[in-house]
Amino acid sequence: MTSYRISRASASDAGKVTTLLRESAAYQGEYASILEGYRVTEDYLATHPAFVAHAQREVVGFYSLIEYPAELDLLFVADSAQGTGIGAWLIEHMLGQAAELGMTEIRVVSHPPATGFYERMGARRVGVVPPQPPKITWERPELVFDVKRPPHG
Repeated sequence: MTSYRISRASASDAGKVTTLLRESAAYQGEYASILEGYRVTEDYLATHPAFVAHAQREVVGFYSLIEYPAELDLLFVADSAQGTGIGAWLIEHMLGQAAELGMTEIRVVSHPPATGFYERMGARRVGVVPPQPPKITWERPELVFDVKRPPHG
């Protein structure tokens, strides 16, 4: 059985995370334009709460937050790791990090095919973000996760 771990993303993860995003089957075809020319940089990883899921030495998942206003900026799971529970684990981890940062809710502008996943993880729909041509020619669902404060012990 493969074991996974989540850790803070480091500068050395930038290339691996960019590859993970670019190889995602979810962003092929009509959705390819949104990632065209996009890269996750060392500076981005240093200035955002960003975390990677590893299976041995391979990056199999990634998420990052924007702190103000609170938003899940990126969440990707390697195609080979889809259906293994890594996505749910990353969401759980993200909500814990958000609570530690004092966030009360996290906005998600969802990739349309991922909306059902976010809803299963507890997000609720609050609206729609209109297209932003030329890169984004489709509507994107807007969702919100409520962040529960950890009990103080």
